Amino acid sequence: MAEIKADTTTHHHQLIVSEPDISDHKPSKPKRVASLDIFRGLTVSLMILVDDAGGQWPVIGHAPWNGCNLADFVMPFFLFIVGMAIALSLKRIPDQLLAVKRVILRTLKLLFWGLLLQGGFSHAPDKLTYGVDMKEIRWCGILQRIALAYLVVALIEIFSRGAQTKNMAPSRFSVFKLYYWHWLVAACVLTIYFAVIYGTYVPDWQFTVIDRESIDYGKSFTVACGVRGKLDPPCNAVGYIDREVLGINHMYPRPAWKRSKACTENSPYAGPFRHDAPSWCHAPFEPEGIVSSISAILSTIIGVHFGHVLIHMKGHPARLKHWIPVGCALLVLGIILHFTHAIPSNKQLYTFSYVCITSGAAALVFSGFYILVDIWDIKYLFLPLEWIGMNAMLVYVMAAEGIFAGFINGWYYKDPHNTLVYWIQKHIFVGVWHSRRVGILLYVLFAEILFWGIVAGILHRLGLYWKL
Repeated sequence: MAEIKADTTTHHHQLIVSEPDISDHKPSKPKRVASLDIFRGLTVSLMILVDDAGGQWPVIGHAPWNGCNLADFVMPFFLFIVGMAIALSLKRIPDQLLAVKRVILRTLKLLFWGLLLQGGFSHAPDKLTYGVDMKEIRWCGILQRIALAYLVVALIEIFSRGAQTKNMAPSRFSVFKLYYWHWLVAACVLTIYFAVIYGTYVPDWQFTVIDRESIDYGKSFTVACGVRGKLDPPCNAVGYIDREVLGINHMYPRPAWKRSKACTENSPYAGPFRHDAPSWCHAPFEPEGIVSSISAILSTIIGVHFGHVLIHMKGHPARLKHWIPVGCALLVLGIILHFTHAIPSNKQLYTFSYVCITSGAAALVFSGFYILVDIWDIKYLFLPLEWIGMNAMLVYVMAAEGIFAGFINGWYYKDPHNTLVYWIQKHIFVGVWHSRRVGILLYVLFAEILFWGIVAGILHRLGLYWKL
């Protein structure tokens, strides 16, 4: 189980020293890469922002289907960061068996917390209840997807060490050649993904609404498909495989597609369904499902490649000359695939164009932080993000998953809605600005993100970190 530990290692903003030899007898103590911590902190902050303010600002919430809004960059950013962390951390563990044990243990911890927080057991922050019907538990989620990608890529990193040469030839493609096993696995993942989404036959399917809060609770619907290779909401192979393997009652009941124009006249806001809304608008869909999670491994492989560049290439210019062109190439490729309608960018299907766009964006954002923080030494402006990045799991659980807000809401006066959280929202933010949209946005920025940045900073001063 995850625990909070005092960290006695130094946390000065130093870069990992270039050392291609991973066979040292003693693992070195970890040194923080400030730009990576800041990028991790930014990603956690974005998750808080889109979860708590996305309903008021659809442009930062998830796209209903095709396209990329701000929220759609969060998961790939996490996976990219996990990849970089794999490269930097496993190089310090020369013993293969010990490395495998640590990877498996961390994977199990991620799965445990994923099921606990997103499986339906926790109803925070709005409901003061706990518990889930096992017939409706949600098996997939954010941490579960991270666990799968982490497990696969970390094991590749461990077992491919023997194929790596000790001395890297000085060329632009040296890192690609050195870690060719990663790219072979990436090619296999992409081949399997394409074969499944374009080759699987999707028959007609039926479902019954089990969401007790829905006015259609208990109603049964039929969705007509009988097609192959479609990427639309009702008839894609990603959803079909999740329904067959996971079971439709174990999938996410409020997918983003319910805000699409086909489903509601309030689109892109949530609202009542149109009278002529197709039957699939009422159905659940798993945005972190099986097939899409296989594709998500690609984001982590790209991230681990950037970590390898940081380890092996000496000097800032050499690293940036590799990172920035790769990031730009991925971004341009993804945009071309999307706007030519060859492969639409879709977070819920985790399409190849989506992988390219979001991984390219992650590469450029990280490179920007690297320039600002590790080269130009402009670090104090980003201290709250760095502190959040150092205690990312704590802030994710307490803020993004609403556990702390749920605890505060448990202390109410007369009415469950009369709590400190609601009072601050109403009187300090919404009431002052006379706008719920602006008030909620400012509340999330200052009362949640900045607040947890300060808390994480205090914990950093005390040397306390929640580690998996």
